Formats: sequence, C-alpha cells, structure tokens
Amino acid sequence: MNETIKTQLNHRSIRQFKPIALTQEEVDLLVDVARHTSTSNFRQSYSIISITDETLKEEIAEIANQPYIPKAGHLFVVVVDQRRNTSIAEAKGAEALVQGTPERFISAFSDAMIATQNMVVAAESLGMGVVYLGSILNDNAKLSELLKLPKYVYPAVGLAVGWPDQEPQLKPRLPRHVIHMENYYQDLENPLEDLKDYDAEVHEYYDLRDLNHRVDEFTTQIAKTMDKSVANRANTLRDLQNQGFFTE
Repeated sequence: MNETIKTQLNHRSIRQFKPIALTQEEVDLLVDVARHTSTSNFRQSYSIISITDETLKEEIAEIANQPYIPKAGHLFVVVVDQRRNTSIAEAKGAEALVQGTPERFISAFSDAMIATQNMVVAAESLGMGVVYLGSILNDNAKLSELLKLPKYVYPAVGLAVGWPDQEPQLKPRLPRHVIHMENYYQDLENPLEDLKDYDAEVHEYYDLRDLNHRVDEFTTQIAKTMDKSVANRANTLRDLQNQGFFTE
C-alpha cells in the first residue's frame, strides 16, 4: 500500500472549510490533473466551470440546499460538453448528427465524472478536503440558466474544494463481498440478512456523528428513497431534451 491508496481509503466528505481561497496555481493544478484524465475516444467531451462570483455561489447553494458551498475554498461545476465538438465538426464542414444521442451523452458524462474523480484524488493528496455536489442537480433547468449553458451542454456534478476545518468519521461502505462479483451478476439472496451487520455499522456511525443525527440503517435509507425522486429531479429527461440530448 502506498500513500495514494492510503489517501483514497481515508476519503471522507468535507463540509466545513477554513476561510482560505485556493490560489490560482492550485486551481490550475487541479484543472491540469483533470485535463490528463482518460477520455472516451479522445473526445474530451466535458468542461469545467469555476464559480467565483459570490452571488452565483449563493444561488447554487440555494439550489443544492447546502449553505456551506459559498464557504469552500473553490467551487467547480463540471459539465457534459458536446457543444465544443459539434462546433469543431461544423467548422470542418462535417454534419454533426450524433451529439445529442444517448451514447454521446453517456460517454461525455463518463468523461466528466472520471475527470472530477481525478481532481478529488489530487486535492486530497495535497491535504485538501472535497465534497461532491450531486445536489446542484436538484434543479437542472435553473442551474443551466444560471450558468448560461447552451444546447448540448449539461451539468454533471459540482465539486467543493478547500482546506478542511473538520475531521469527520470515516463513513462505512458496503462490504466487499456485496459489491464485488466474479464472472456474472449475483443477486443477494436475503438482502436484509446479508446486510444485517452493515446496517448495524451504519446505525452506529450516525449515532456517533456530531453534525447529523440520523440513525437510519442503510437498508431503511434505501427503502425511503426508492418510491419518489427529488421534486425537480423528476424532470431530468425533459431538462436533458431541452439541452439537446435524448431527443430521439
């Protein structure tokens, strides 16, 4: 085991940051790490938006319902970007026909998420703390409007980065034998029994947390979230279509 793996195994979401902004050199370094990430078919179909306007940060925090967002050292929003390659193709005289297809969206979304994870590993290796912000997708339409996203661009995820001002407990993850399979997919024969020990571990984790007093077991949390979506996230397909994706 090396220091990189130790850092990855010690990953935890940080939601309290010291009031220290990342330097431009630090921001550039994280973006350069993202730039050197593996990418589907060398399309590099993502873009990274640094949010530096304080009013815009507050508006994004409102969408996400996460008041700590403006207090981070830096806020990134990573977006699916099929517009750039569309413009390139058209400038070369080629007819762009596939940029809105599910295949191109999925490959671009993968590009965006892999690049973001590389930024996470790099930031944590420097002693920074990070938190993924899937919550910025609570209102895709509003976020797209705020960020002036054109057709064929769609938000993938937010990333708050900064110098940590907390040291939360390590959150327990699903056991290896539950998520790691060999040769073919294997259903849990008895999910509640198979996850009994993990449920107890999660229950204890929430019991001991300072900032979150939920004590739901993992299986209870999952059951509570499987019958409905977050209100505006139910409109995801419509929002994707408004941005030019999944139209066929």
